[in-house]
Amino acid sequence: MQNESPGNKPIDVLILAAGLGTRMRSGIAKVLHRLGETPLINHVCRTAAALGPDKIYVVVGHQADEVKKAVLEEIEADRVEFVMQKEQLGTGDAVNAAREHFTDRDSTLLILSGDVPLIRHETLASLVQYHHNHRGRGAAATVLTVKLKDPTGYGRVGRSGEGLFDRIVEQKDASNVELEINEINAGIYCFDSRKLFAALAEVKNDNAQGEYYLTDVPAMLREAGEDVAVYSHSDHKEIEGVNNRVQLAEMERVLRRRTVQRLMLDSGVTFIDPKSVYISERAKFGRDTVIYPNVSVEGNSEIGDGCTIRQGTRLTNARVGHGVEILDNCVVADSEIGNGCTVGPMAHLRGKAVMMEGAKVGNFVEMKKTRLGRGSKANHLTYLGDATIGDKTNIGAGTITCNYDGKNKHETHIGNDVKIGSDTMLVAPVKVGDGAATGAGSVVTKEVEAGELVAGVPARPLKQRAE
Repeated sequence: MQNESPGNKPIDVLILAAGLGTRMRSGIAKVLHRLGETPLINHVCRTAAALGPDKIYVVVGHQADEVKKAVLEEIEADRVEFVMQKEQLGTGDAVNAAREHFTDRDSTLLILSGDVPLIRHETLASLVQYHHNHRGRGAAATVLTVKLKDPTGYGRVGRSGEGLFDRIVEQKDASNVELEINEINAGIYCFDSRKLFAALAEVKNDNAQGEYYLTDVPAMLREAGEDVAVYSHSDHKEIEGVNNRVQLAEMERVLRRRTVQRLMLDSGVTFIDPKSVYISERAKFGRDTVIYPNVSVEGNSEIGDGCTIRQGTRLTNARVGHGVEILDNCVVADSEIGNGCTVGPMAHLRGKAVMMEGAKVGNFVEMKKTRLGRGSKANHLTYLGDATIGDKTNIGAGTITCNYDGKNKHETHIGNDVKIGSDTMLVAPVKVGDGAATGAGSVVTKEVEAGELVAGVPARPLKQRAE
């Protein structure tokens, strides 16, 4: 038989994500375990989407609703179609579950596993191109392979005397001679969709597992006179699947190393000790930022140019401007820090806290849902919750905005150029006007007028206003 050139066919992607993952020893479906903050299946979906396919099909089974939810966080609903595999009867059965979607469709179908998260879209693009161009007319099937020093557990790829594809033999079905083969099937394929589903109809389950193997299809196509290609890949790390938590931890290490190297080479970031940091692959950094050991930058954090982040600090979905210094052991979550600010040590920003340009937050200061104005300072032992603070205001040590009355949260408003004395309690809702001041240990329960000096418990105006 001669193959028609598949180069002008649409590309579809089918991701197998129905498995139980029993070796994970978990109540969570394997593809939902997280690698670098993201479910395994989402890594694969993101890579598949980067190829620009017509459609992405995801085969689901175990914990189907949870898997669907995870996928839809990564891919728009109109780009993905879910396929249900009712029973776990092997990879061939999983692919066959999508048959109805391909009854009248002629496409190049790229098949991926939902537990192989490190595969690059560049690798897949090369695989598809190789499949289309094989022998100048394209292949009916192309199998991605790698060579391993220890191929234990993988299906072996047998070749003919001329070096052409012959068959794939699963580990449990392999003879002693076949077990010596070190070229393994990566579980990633390109197929002519019509020829694939025609062959799948003939697949039997007479094997050690009693399952329908997708791996039988390439040999069946070869026997029918079709061209079956082998795409040999050099990086075995890319095609490794996750079968247990040891492998998951190893992939975490690989992913972290990739991320840090990319930031050093492409973004101009300095890591004092690259092995001791945790950096989300989604995080963005500016040039000449310096990251000290034991720093964790998570989620969609963005850090500007020329920043310094000292050891022990954790940033989660944080936006950090240029020239910011974050000292030791700070936590910044879902908050924003403006240009030229200083934070810490031992400070905590959370709940959409905002520091404007040049502001300073020091030792053991917590800000929650608070805006600290330009050049304002809260240097020591302070809680600022549900507060709006103006520019060039100084918050003394031990100050607390008492924002909760036992039932509801209330706001505190502090103006510009205000001096809040040490150990002041601001009982919200309350307002302190521009240029006002409070004495040390004051309990402020009523509005403080602009320029007014108050002191006492409860705080009362003094005869003279603050200068």
